[in-house]
Amino acid sequence: VQLQASGGGLVQSGGSLRLSCVASGFDLEHYAIGWFRQAPGKAAEGVSCTAGSGGGTYYADSVKGRFVISRDNARNRVHLQLDRLRPEDTAVYYCATDFALVCSRVEGGSDMDFRGKGTQVTVSS
Repeated sequence: VQLQASGGGLVQSGGSLRLSCVASGFDLEHYAIGWFRQAPGKAAEGVSCTAGSGGGTYYADSVKGRFVISRDNARNRVHLQLDRLRPEDTAVYYCATDFALVCSRVEGGSDMDFRGKGTQVTVSS
């Protein structure tokens, strides 16, 4: 069972990136998948989540209107489109799940138990 994030990079302020989270060993369609980020010296922040089985989505206030989460169940992956990036978005981004249907833990400010290796996003001013 594995989650792997990719798609990070270095962009200028205002730029865009598309992150991908690929699952192996389980079918992510039925589970909530969250995207988190952690900057050096800071606690992890849950930025977005998509609930399983066609449920809703969640966005942190800090990214609302700029980031969009989507699913590609056929390819067993979840994407996070990052637009209008700001220097304060710089962090390691990783995807995670707690094998629950809903995004309650992310909405409540908690981490998810099973996380994948992250991808670095760096936004220059």
